[in-house]
Amino acid sequence: MAADLLTFTIGTFVAIFAIVNPIGATTFFVALTKGYNKRLKRRVIDKAVLAATVTLLVFAFIGNYIFAFFGTSIPAFRIAGGILLFSIAFTMMQGERPKSQLTAQDREEALQKEAVRVVPLGIPMFAGPGAITTVMVLMAEASAPPDFVKIAIIVLSILVTMALSFGMLAYADRIFKRVGRMGLYATSRIMGLILAAIAVQFVILGIQGAIQQYFTP
Repeated sequence: MAADLLTFTIGTFVAIFAIVNPIGATTFFVALTKGYNKRLKRRVIDKAVLAATVTLLVFAFIGNYIFAFFGTSIPAFRIAGGILLFSIAFTMMQGERPKSQLTAQDREEALQKEAVRVVPLGIPMFAGPGAITTVMVLMAEASAPPDFVKIAIIVLSILVTMALSFGMLAYADRIFKRVGRMGLYATSRIMGLILAAIAVQFVILGIQGAIQQYFTP
């Protein structure tokens, strides 16, 4: 039991951290806030991280209601979520920023100091479709039947991930100088590989759940 809980804890944190990908966001943040003073950078970080944290927590807790409203089964959402995550992971492994996280319009808007605070840094770069899907799938799994320990682990993983994101953005200039652009890109690609494995696991679990739900007498 303890081993299963540890496995769930590690898997949950890695999944959320990989899809939020604060490492990849560091390069973008450094480029977008070039010329900002320390006070303005801190305001950007505060609002972006707060917006992303609230978004992920809200979707984590209303996910089951969304399933019920649209009549969507958890296995179906796992399969769809796994496919979405794999497409994002594949893009990350190619060294590109996922289109679901950052569009051309977002890039243009981000050049304005006010816009970068929440869009696109907080949403959708941190709390994009992939991250929202991940927390919803994880929470749905932990809520059927309700396992309050697992639910607490998911919430804690979100908070820890966003705390680490805050720290990385706060020290983004130092990290960028030490590691460099290529180092951050390489690390982001590794995150993409890990995310791809998690995505495949989502699909496998979704198929298993669908077989049990629809084809088992």
